[in-house]
Amino acid sequence: MTRNAYVFCFLVLVIAGLAGCSSKPPTKPAAAAPDKIQGKAQVVLTETTALDASLNGGGPSVYLVVGLNRYRLFFDKASQVEPGHEYIAEGVYAQKAIDAIGDPDQGKNGYPLESSCDSVVKMAWPALAFDVVDSYSTSLRNKVKRFPARPVFLVTQIQPVAGAAAAVESEAPKVSVPADKQRALLVEGPTALTAPLWEPSGGTARCKVVIDEHGKIAELNSGAQLCETVPWAQFRYQPTVKGGHPVSVDTEVEVRFDPRK
Repeated sequence: MTRNAYVFCFLVLVIAGLAGCSSKPPTKPAAAAPDKIQGKAQVVLTETTALDASLNGGGPSVYLVVGLNRYRLFFDKASQVEPGHEYIAEGVYAQKAIDAIGDPDQGKNGYPLESSCDSVVKMAWPALAFDVVDSYSTSLRNKVKRFPARPVFLVTQIQPVAGAAAAVESEAPKVSVPADKQRALLVEGPTALTAPLWEPSGGTARCKVVIDEHGKIAELNSGAQLCETVPWAQFRYQPTVKGGHPVSVDTEVEVRFDPRK
């Protein structure tokens, strides 16, 4: 009986080993889906600097205008982009990826971290040589550090939108409204936000905007960095009426950024 039991256990182990060898190797987890943006292209021939050149793919500065955001596009190789045409770009939204990686110092020792920029460049363009990664990471960090609120997009693929046509909108008459009067017309929207990593002490941003005849923020006319981080799509105002008709408004909106804890 004892010998038979040993033989039985041995056979069980052999069968289990063979089953393990014949099973398929575990599949690798799927790569994260790329970020996507769609907007109208702007090409700026006079803006490119020597620092930006390494991330421009040898071409001029290129932006995609998406609503109130103006995304700066960077390429690892030259890409043909026609001004005024509609494009879909895939890749990595740099600041979003940097913030997702995290910053143990919460921005106290500079933003962004060198290691974060290095990871983001590799995330977008994994086939780059080490020395090229270092160069791109340095350029990306300098760009984000100087303009932390202005979106940077590392492009992996860009293509024109087939059949896209520019929408023709009738422009409503425009009036100027003082900030305090406009504040009373606010229906919804955050007037206090948490300070970003790159400016952890916070503060108050006074942002010049245009509010359309429907009560939504249509344009941002302020160069303040904090103004570019405000989620303007969440704001809605009671429409301003003049002569019985809704009009667009030039005004100033105040948003408070509470210090990071």
